[in-house]
Amino acid sequence: MTKQKCVFLDRDGVLNVERGDYTYLPEDFILEEKVPEALALLKQRDFLLIVVTNQGGLAKGLFTRAQMEACHQKLLQNGNYLIDAIYYAPSHPAISASLSRKPDSLMLEKAIAKFNISPTESWLVGDQLRDMQAAGKVGVKGILVGPHAPETYVRQQQNLWEAARFIIAQA
Repeated sequence: MTKQKCVFLDRDGVLNVERGDYTYLPEDFILEEKVPEALALLKQRDFLLIVVTNQGGLAKGLFTRAQMEACHQKLLQNGNYLIDAIYYAPSHPAISASLSRKPDSLMLEKAIAKFNISPTESWLVGDQLRDMQAAGKVGVKGILVGPHAPETYVRQQQNLWEAARFIIAQA
């Protein structure tokens, strides 16, 4: 079976606007600019699209799985149902340890195994260095997005749209 290529996507700060606080109410869940277009562009080039997100507010009891899933439903709907899967790590280091939570890579490892993904042909777009660390642990190339100092990371783009265009240019 042919291995698939994938773009792993962090959620807060990549797909939706980073509020600086936990986003768990659908009315607060606002997509970043040009996210549907970026997802469509990547899909046209046969990339799987898999969300990998830390959701430590669950462990802290700040919101419920139902509230988080309502945000994910809004994400799927507003992203024209192009996202293939959503993995989330419900733990938080203040409460419980977990290998799923980025910078660890268990969410990525599970997706790679389940979807027969080729790490060397795949990317992770994230807004934190911990996202880049998780990508590196499984041999996936990372792209850091958002308002970071120049040269914070080897590959940086303004947002998911610019990252998608960069990925397509490399393929």
